[in-house]
Amino acid sequence: GPLVGGVITDTDWLGWRWCFYVGVPFAVIALIVLQRTLHLPVVRRKVKVDWAGAFLITAAVCLLLIWVTFAGDKYDWVSWQTYAMVGGTVALLALFVLAEAKASEPIIPLRLFRNRTITLASLASLFVGVAMFAGTIFFSQYFQLARGKSPTMSGVLTIPMIAGLFVSSTVSGQVITRTGRWKAWLLAGAVLVTAGLGLLGTLRYDTPYWHVAIFMGLLGLGVGMMMQNLVLCTQNQVAPGDLGAASSVVTFFRSLGGAIGVSALGAVLSHRITHYAEEGLAKLGVSGSSMGHGEIPDLDALPAPIRTVIESSYGHGIGDVFLYAAPFAVLALVFSAFIKEVPLRTHGALAQAVAEKGTAGTAGAEAGAPSAAAPSTVAASSTVAASAT
Repeated sequence: GPLVGGVITDTDWLGWRWCFYVGVPFAVIALIVLQRTLHLPVVRRKVKVDWAGAFLITAAVCLLLIWVTFAGDKYDWVSWQTYAMVGGTVALLALFVLAEAKASEPIIPLRLFRNRTITLASLASLFVGVAMFAGTIFFSQYFQLARGKSPTMSGVLTIPMIAGLFVSSTVSGQVITRTGRWKAWLLAGAVLVTAGLGLLGTLRYDTPYWHVAIFMGLLGLGVGMMMQNLVLCTQNQVAPGDLGAASSVVTFFRSLGGAIGVSALGAVLSHRITHYAEEGLAKLGVSGSSMGHGEIPDLDALPAPIRTVIESSYGHGIGDVFLYAAPFAVLALVFSAFIKEVPLRTHGALAQAVAEKGTAGTAGAEAGAPSAAAPSTVAASSTVAASAT
């Protein structure tokens, strides 16, 4: 992704907007493949859509993201706007909980959070999202603005992180499928994410690239071990009818963590860069930051001494951002440590539902009663073990 995006951005007759357009053919292919290969049982029943819950959770998250995005830029972190937005978010979340408690088919069933694994996995995913999205966003800025690389070369230089993520997610999935044990991978992943972010906190504009590559590789390995396996451990402990809801809850928290993390850390980055730029320029006898109001500077247009100051400011500022993200990885480690390991199931949701139906039917026949029907909603046909890979 970063590499292809860099090439597209560097191609004059395409431009950065094609980073979005290029995804359309892949989406179409995905739709065709799913239509031809995913064969699920058709269940016809009356469904009541939880419109109130959907609206309230969307409004709460949007208001929270608007606050995180503008705080420290459009207004101070401690201001009446902050009080209004944070208070509004809390009020909307309270209304959401009330709506879900009364809804016949809630978009997020609150009973799921009675399961300790789902609660802990959701919280861990929230903080893993911060690390995962921060890496992909801020590495591109680091290589382009702190090291003067092109978008294409920036994508090439991030390959160690992508390779680490790919290798660890694939290998851990295969091993978990064979052994049924997954918690050690979660804990190891959290340790690697913490170590990777901590080491990336030492970044400067002139840090040797092989150091950066190792740090990125550690971060990628850790994220790969945690990202999908947090969903896996959740899928492993819910009934077939709750499989879709539980999986989407954990994924939602990961996306939420990424969005909040990028916004908050972006605000921190802007502040740190301005601070370091003003310090460096003051040493050259230049007043102000010479960076405009939140604008990305054109490094090629700057005199050599000022360019060095700006590159140094970006390198040091992005290093600070990774350092500030490390405590979130520690929290992910803590929450993962308290997840109870349950050996991986070997049957998919459909097989479980059929087994439950057969068991209920046998019990009913022995008691001289009609056989009980299996739950009418079955979430997925793929096996939980296969989802690990």
